[in-house]
Amino acid sequence: MAVKIGSRQHQILKLLLENKGGLTIDEIAAALEISRNAVTQHFAKLEKQGYLQPGSLNKTAGRPVCAYTLTQAGLNYFPKQYAWFAELILADLKQSLGSENFAAYLQKLAGVLSDRLLPQFADKDQAERLKLLLTVMDDLGFQAKLSHTSENQALAIEACNCIYHDLAQQHEEICEFDKTLISSVLATKIEQTACMAKGSHVCAFTLKNQ
Repeated sequence: MAVKIGSRQHQILKLLLENKGGLTIDEIAAALEISRNAVTQHFAKLEKQGYLQPGSLNKTAGRPVCAYTLTQAGLNYFPKQYAWFAELILADLKQSLGSENFAAYLQKLAGVLSDRLLPQFADKDQAERLKLLLTVMDDLGFQAKLSHTSENQALAIEACNCIYHDLAQQHEEICEFDKTLISSVLATKIEQTACMAKGSHVCAFTLKNQ
């Protein structure tokens, strides 16, 4: 989660975004018309938050001075809009393949990811697999937890954040990706019993054959 920063620090990051080769403290101070000490204090906070890093040494009339650059986190601080592009691709795929083949493609894609993850799940019992799966899902942004169904107390995975909610509302086949991935890494059949894209408060996947 991005750390909230002040307007002056935002200005510094914006200057560094526009000058990816790096800027020195003096150059930032001159551009923003603030003191060198003020820039140094802002730099200390931004570096601690992982947004910038010391870069190359710039030669001047005196001794070389350090130019600072944005880290990957600093670059990612600025908004990036992927949803429209993903929607364009998915809509074209669905139109080209048809709904059934589109769902099969997403299952295949989930299989590719599960194959990459499976070595982590090898030689683990079901409880360990579930714990690891929740970690993987949290890393992806799902905010997942274990629960039990009210009817037969079957074990279920609940996710309170659908990481592609808008896309899933347009293309319900996307849920096939989640179902295939969860089923594959757990080596267990599952049933999706709730879906946020269809109005539920959570996405729920109930484990079968426990």
